[in-house]
Amino acid sequence: MKEIRNIIELYDRFREAGTACALATVVRVEGSSYRRIGARLLVGADGRYTGGISGGCLEGDALRRAQRAIHQGAPTKRVYDTLDGEDREIGIGLGCNGRIEVLFIPLDFGDESNQIEVLRRRLDVREPRLLVQTVTAPAGEPLDGALREVPLDAVDLPYGRSRVVTFTDEDGKRSERLFELLRPELHLIVVGDNYDIPPLVTTALHLGWRVSVIGHQRKFSTGFGDISRHLYDYARVHDLFVDDYTAVACMSHDFDRDAEMLEHFLPLSPPYLGLLGPRKRALKLDGLLRQRGGAALLDYAHLYTPIGLDIGAETPEEIAMSVVAEIISVFRDRDGRSLRGRPGTIHLRTGE
Repeated sequence: MKEIRNIIELYDRFREAGTACALATVVRVEGSSYRRIGARLLVGADGRYTGGISGGCLEGDALRRAQRAIHQGAPTKRVYDTLDGEDREIGIGLGCNGRIEVLFIPLDFGDESNQIEVLRRRLDVREPRLLVQTVTAPAGEPLDGALREVPLDAVDLPYGRSRVVTFTDEDGKRSERLFELLRPELHLIVVGDNYDIPPLVTTALHLGWRVSVIGHQRKFSTGFGDISRHLYDYARVHDLFVDDYTAVACMSHDFDRDAEMLEHFLPLSPPYLGLLGPRKRALKLDGLLRQRGGAALLDYAHLYTPIGLDIGAETPEEIAMSVVAEIISVFRDRDGRSLRGRPGTIHLRTGE
C-alpha cells in the first residue's frame, strides 16, 4: 500500500503541473521475477517516476515505453522474456530467468474512474477488495485500461494471490483479465513509551504501515511526536479499533500495565499479539489473568512471546527488526526461516 500512496502523491503533482503521465503494471509473471503481479510504476512525460516493476533491470525500457503510451494515448503491453536468454537488445540482461508482462496505460486527469482514482478510493478501506482489469482484449478489440472492483467471490484465488484468468465469450473470442487482491495496510499498535519504542515505530512507518502508540501521555517526548501523530494515553486504549489487519506489540516493561492491556486486547482477537519478555513472565501474566476471570493468555493461538524472530537481536534497533520481521511472517503465513532452507521457489506460484 505504501507504493500506491507514493504513486498517488506523484500523480497529484503531475496533475497540478499539467504533466502527462502513464501507469505501468506487472500483469503476469512466469518463472522468476523480483516483483510480482500488481507491482506498479508511475511515469511522467518529464521523466520523473516512482514505484517499480523489477529490481531495476526493466525500468529504463519501461520509462521509454510509458512515455510512448502517453504520446499514443492508448494502452500498450510489453512482454519481457528471458526464459530463453532473449531481450538482450534492450540491455536488461535479466538474471532472474523469467517472463514478465507489463501493461502501460496513459492516464486522463479528467477521468474520475482512471486507475489512480480507483486506487485512491480504496486507500483507507479496512477490508480486502478485489480489482479486475482486462490485460488481453478479444481479437480486434483495443484494451480499455479500466480498473474496477468486483465481489471477492467473483473468482477463486488460491492462497489469496492475484492471478490472470482466461475467458471465452459466446462468439468464441478469448480475453484475459487480471484479478488483483488489494489488502488493507497493516496497522501496528505498540504498547509502551520507553526508548525502545521509537525504533520499532520508525521501522514500521518506513514499510508504510499505520502505527498507533499507547503509553503515558506525559512520557511522550518531542521525539515521539516527530515519528507518529497517533499517540494515545493508556486511558484512551478503547479508541483503537482492532481488525483482521492489526498487530499488537506489548512492550511496556510494566507487568501491571501489560496485564491491563492484555485484558483489553485478548477479547478483540488480533491476528498477532506479541509480548515482550521471557516465557516465565508470560506464564505469570497468564496466572494473573486467570485469577481475574479473564481469558487464558497462553491458550491464545496468536500469542507470540518472547516477541520477535530469533536473530540474536540485542539493541532496540535490532529488536525492532526482529519484531517487524515476525509480524510480516505471520501475515504472509511464513515460518521466518532462512530462504536457503526453503524447498522449491521463493514465491508461491498459482498460474501467474
